[in-house]
Amino acid sequence: MISEFDLLSEKISQLASLTHALRRENAELRLKNTELRQENRQLTERMESAHQRVSSLIETLPVADQGGETDK
Repeated sequence: MISEFDLLSEKISQLASLTHALRRENAELRLKNTELRQENRQLTERMESAHQRVSSLIETLPVADQGGETDK
């Protein structure tokens, strides 16, 4: 009977340890998720900015003659 209580006590201790470890891991993952979301926002902003700059540059390029005619 005592060994059953000891076994149960050990299993409860293991469960408590596992619960604490999983809570720590969950907190770390939430922090990492927040960091990655922020990084993603920054990269998205950089891509949008680059897209705007490229679009502006394209608008300043002269229009090429599509008719195939050349000035002589």
